[in-house]
Amino acid sequence: MVVLGTFKTDAEIYSTPLALPKNWTLDNFRTLFDSGGLITPFKNSVIVAVFSVFITLILASMAAYAIARSITISGKVLFFLFTLGLAIPGQVNIIPIYVLFVKLNLNNSLTGLVLVNIALTLPISIFILSAFFKDLSREMFEAASIDGAGHWRIFRSIALPLCRPAMGATGIFLFVICWNDLLYPLMLISELSKKTLPLILIDYRGEYFSSFSMLFTAIFVASIPMVVMYLFFQKSFIAGITAGAVKG
Repeated sequence: MVVLGTFKTDAEIYSTPLALPKNWTLDNFRTLFDSGGLITPFKNSVIVAVFSVFITLILASMAAYAIARSITISGKVLFFLFTLGLAIPGQVNIIPIYVLFVKLNLNNSLTGLVLVNIALTLPISIFILSAFFKDLSREMFEAASIDGAGHWRIFRSIALPLCRPAMGATGIFLFVICWNDLLYPLMLISELSKKTLPLILIDYRGEYFSSFSMLFTAIFVASIPMVVMYLFFQKSFIAGITAGAVKG
């Protein structure tokens, strides 16, 4: 329905929403890009999503490796503290996050959105990656230690390459979360030049009238990066979600 709606007018969508377009037209795409209202939000969403995923994967992989390799009670305590973040709904943090970011002058800032995404997605990332690191053979790490490799060398040269499918699957999962996030941009961003794609999509809906043809076209364009990313990394994604399913 969304794809067909990109080639229809508003009147045709209201009259025959599920039917094929009578007259296929690209006017919605021309209007969308001629206005230039989607280029800046698209760029902002790319910046926020890419930096959020990249930094989160770095921090989460290091923390997950340390937790998985720890044989003391401190590793279990750290894992418990991180997983507590999964039990706290994001909506509970709205007021304290807003107050904190206003005091730090991080509202109306892409940096603020990146920091929020990192803080919110770090617990689930550590939870996922630590399970994969724990499945790796401990004897392999012990052999590397005997050969003189330190923790950083073992992590960089052995653990990360072996967990590449898990990193790819986690990265796609995080990218979708950051790309589709509406709550925190709506709360922290008010300047037009800093708005992301989900915020711009709201502008195509009003109290008394909704331009569904433009809304569907904007949704279609906004979904292209996620589809392209999955097509390029689908092998890593499938390998990541199936790793550890069969043992022995």
